[in-house]
Amino acid sequence: MRQYQEPTILIEPDHSATGHVGGMDHAPDVTHKWLLTRDFALMWWSQVLSQIADGVSKLALLWFVYAITGSPIKTTMIGLLQTLPPILFGPFIGVIVDRLPKKAILIGSDVARGLLIGLIPCVVSVENFTVESLYVLTFLYGIATALFVPTLSSAVPFMVRRPQFTAANALLQSTTSLGIIVGPVLSGIGIAFSGSQDVLCLNAVTYLASAVCLLPIRLRAAEPAHLNSAVTKRLGRDLLDGIRYAFLTHRDLLVLIILASVYTFGTGAFTTLFPVFGRNMLGLGPVEVGYLWSWLGVGLFLTSLGLIRVSAWDLRRRLSAITASCALAGLSVIALAWTYDLRIAALLVACIGIGFGTWTPIAWGIIQEVAPPGMVGRVMAVYTAIATATSMVGMSFFGWVAESSGSVVSVVGIGGVMFVLATGSAWFSQRIRFSESAKAET
Repeated sequence: MRQYQEPTILIEPDHSATGHVGGMDHAPDVTHKWLLTRDFALMWWSQVLSQIADGVSKLALLWFVYAITGSPIKTTMIGLLQTLPPILFGPFIGVIVDRLPKKAILIGSDVARGLLIGLIPCVVSVENFTVESLYVLTFLYGIATALFVPTLSSAVPFMVRRPQFTAANALLQSTTSLGIIVGPVLSGIGIAFSGSQDVLCLNAVTYLASAVCLLPIRLRAAEPAHLNSAVTKRLGRDLLDGIRYAFLTHRDLLVLIILASVYTFGTGAFTTLFPVFGRNMLGLGPVEVGYLWSWLGVGLFLTSLGLIRVSAWDLRRRLSAITASCALAGLSVIALAWTYDLRIAALLVACIGIGFGTWTPIAWGIIQEVAPPGMVGRVMAVYTAIATATSMVGMSFFGWVAESSGSVVSVVGIGGVMFVLATGSAWFSQRIRFSESAKAET
């Protein structure tokens, strides 16, 4: 069984398993395209469609449940059911991602989500389309998404070069922000004029179009075509390898996972309860909530564009950017609790998006730099499983706070979490500085 040695410092990865990064040699990249490579460009356009579909679905799902039940806790169940699959199956999903063709997983996930969230509601009558049936569809949708996210991240090293990792992740996050900008607006208008069930039905086409964009992609590395019997017997060992690498072999990855848990504890609650906050604190309807939610996407998009330029930054500078942005997010979230003007609220939500936007591209880039290409899927799955578990705890906790003590108290608490993350990121930056100083002295 292959043993992985811990790199001396965080930003020097062990890629001895392949002798190259992501199956690509070290020849200089002469294309200098904005979307980096042909295959990554196809992936980016696919993600634009997929994220718009996610944005449409999320508001439609949350609004449907809250309109029927009037309960923040029952609304939170939508978010909880989407986070359960990565927690329950995450490490095993990581092994599958590292062993099966990534392209097939990505296409299959998009098709499955289109069927579950789009076509199935179309064939269920309004009388039988209950909250409980929606919960079942949401859980299955979460399984498909749990497969998609680590596969997307682990595919990046097979499409772009190592110096482009942060830029690639920032570009992928820009699709998330575009989805948040466009998706909720389309969803809000559709809900107002047609109803949330019809919105979910029409959204299937977007997921299927996303799958079509992935068909011409060629990942520049040889991938196993199937799980044969020998590989199946090694699933347990492969699973332990990923957990050992994330928790023991590379301790800085463990710190990164802990900080990611703090991040998702706050941000997961904020995005899931956003319609509740908008309706309770500002008295907004679905169109206005969709409009306000779009400003969160504007902030994320601006941050994503900025992060494209910081791929060459050293780790401490990237962590400093996280520290500043999380402090901005915390301040803006707290200010939102005492805002009654929609225009000021939109500006604050954009600032929150800017603050939320730095974490994922930088954290994913660190994992892709550190882990060998054949290990990225497992490390990402462990990272995602733990982060989504704390997201689930955050959604439950702040949903309970909103129902028992009010939305204002819940929002202020989320702001406090972002300040905790800013403090932890500053400490991590100092840890890296001391490690580098000790190495220099040695």
